[in-house]
Amino acid sequence: MSSGEILKEVDSVQYIQHHLQNWSIGEGFWALNLDTLILSWLLAGGAIYFAWRVGRQFTTERPGRIQNFLESVVEFVNVQSSALFPQRDPLVGPLALTIFIWVFLMNFMDLIPVDLLPLAAQWVGSWFGADPHHVYFRAVPTADLSMTFAMAISVFCLTIFYGIRSKGVVNWVKGYLTHPFGKWLAPVNVIMSLVEEVAKPISLALRLFGNLFAGELVFMLIALVGFHWYMLPVQAAFGFAWTTFHLLIILIQSFIFMLLSVVYLALATSHDAH
Repeated sequence: MSSGEILKEVDSVQYIQHHLQNWSIGEGFWALNLDTLILSWLLAGGAIYFAWRVGRQFTTERPGRIQNFLESVVEFVNVQSSALFPQRDPLVGPLALTIFIWVFLMNFMDLIPVDLLPLAAQWVGSWFGADPHHVYFRAVPTADLSMTFAMAISVFCLTIFYGIRSKGVVNWVKGYLTHPFGKWLAPVNVIMSLVEEVAKPISLALRLFGNLFAGELVFMLIALVGFHWYMLPVQAAFGFAWTTFHLLIILIQSFIFMLLSVVYLALATSHDAH
């Protein structure tokens, strides 16, 4: 391998490593990824403000296109959540809608040009005297494992709350002691039940993270293709094809996260679950 090829390979590795680095404060477990927090809050605030504006202009006589579209989304989510959670509950429907929209918005950040926000962060950082090479910013909150685990753990805590509220503390604990082998194998039942319960948030978090992390990485590889000007048409073709396909992925992953969250809540309230 020539020195030029080695240099290109090193530059490519550094490019990917730089884009996979979060803007963080703190160390280890207690580190806070500020880019994930800021973007997720901004997207949530933007969705709330947009819904408020549409709500102020809500009309039943001559609804506009935006209102019709939002009503279709609300009806779709309501039908899905009602089918999975037939009991009347004032929280499940709004929770499912919130999860679907918020996760979709965070996933949609993966369709923004991969270098746009990191370069903007470097530009802003240079105003404050920071070295642009040490300014990091990841634009996809759901490609951050801490974000997907935080949402999955929140759903897990809700399943515990719903389970206790539906069955009572005594019956809820009894379910872990007697399922699936009866009361005489209570220690084994507890271990198996704990493994089953812990696997739910882990799989929920890893599924979303894995798909978005892979999509983010593919966009970086496509960006590397354009390092040579004569490869720009190829980069454009790859970028368009992957963007079209990835749009389906981010929509499906938002739907799956919402769907599984409602399913876990329904299982927690079901008296046949244990």
